[in-house]
Amino acid sequence: MLDEIRRARTLRSLRLGTRRLLSQQGEMNGLSVARSLVDQLQQLDDEALHAFFDFLARELSPDPQRVLKLAQAYADAPHAQALIALTQGVEPPRQEWLRRLNRAPGGTAAILRLRRALLRVLPRQGELHALEADLLHLLSSWFNPGFLQMRRVDWNAPAQLLEKLIQHEAVHAIDGWDDLRRRLQPDRRCFAFFHPQLPDEPLIFVEVALLPEMPATIAPLLDKAATPLPPERWRVAAFYGISNCEPGLRGVSLGNFLIKNVALQLQHELPRIKAFCTLSPIPGLAAWLQSGPDFAALPRLKKGQVHALQQAHALWRQRSPGPQPDAELDTALQQLTAAYLVHVSPTPGGDPVARFHLDNGARLERINSRGNMAAKGLKQSCGQMVNYLYDLDRIEASHARFRQGDVVRSRAVSALL
Repeated sequence: MLDEIRRARTLRSLRLGTRRLLSQQGEMNGLSVARSLVDQLQQLDDEALHAFFDFLARELSPDPQRVLKLAQAYADAPHAQALIALTQGVEPPRQEWLRRLNRAPGGTAAILRLRRALLRVLPRQGELHALEADLLHLLSSWFNPGFLQMRRVDWNAPAQLLEKLIQHEAVHAIDGWDDLRRRLQPDRRCFAFFHPQLPDEPLIFVEVALLPEMPATIAPLLDKAATPLPPERWRVAAFYGISNCEPGLRGVSLGNFLIKNVALQLQHELPRIKAFCTLSPIPGLAAWLQSGPDFAALPRLKKGQVHALQQAHALWRQRSPGPQPDAELDTALQQLTAAYLVHVSPTPGGDPVARFHLDNGARLERINSRGNMAAKGLKQSCGQMVNYLYDLDRIEASHARFRQGDVVRSRAVSALL
């Protein structure tokens, strides 16, 4: 009972403070109110936050009658002033509230927490989608890569920052401090984006291995006992892991800019690096194979190709990748993987990692059987890994072709189909 009374009192204070912040004319007065709201928001539990979302969605939406009147005025006389008035009238007051809140110390972090909580309840509360659209719109502007700082993270970084790399690594788990130390030695690089308002919080980071050639398997890259390679052997920069650290920025495009910026920096710093590629998982492959795909429905395949894929799928049904090499199964899985990446990736249900790199302008370069024989690699990708090649001179053209449904690929991949 006391918790409910305390929660109701805090929510009442937040509603009053929100309306007060929107009514403030002086910037300094508004800053004081915003600072108080930030403090109160930090004290809310999830249940109270959900109630506050209802208030933001219901009470701080545009006035429908005013919007209708302004829209009619613009339709009757479509001049600049009428358009400006309509644009201002359509914008929900909660967007201005978020802008003013963001000016206070800790405001950015508070808004990110709001969105994290909102994303958790959004599937169950569809009426909050307009509020989610407002948050995504503003965060996409505030976290525009032009406003971010890209920094290399090395072993000399503060321990608190290094711990966050261990905590947030989402592709290949970091097995303690020895593993992290190896990933930060001279032939390995880690780069992250930071926001000026959150200088000690990595938003997203990418891990890079400097190698003599394009890698086919992940195990050597993750061997924490491996001897670092000398600089004269570095010819290829391989991106082998990219991890988001802030769930509140879901849907805000950061990874594509980070990879391209890292490639440009390495190209400038290490002229001997001649190729930029990835060694990537295919997390949707096993689920697609298990779904019993209709190969005949895939576009631009001849009957002979469909038959070959059906046979490959039947073989995969009979045998699973194991510790011993199986050339016949490896070939079958390469064929199936090529079909999945080339024909399914351009669709909304395509592999998320493939869609990310191909939409980023990379080329589908090589499919590697037995690239990741760890439990996660077998479960998600049937042991397969793929190299995407970033040709910095052609990424825009490759991106445009992918948007038209065409996967740019090497001859080796095309030969598998």
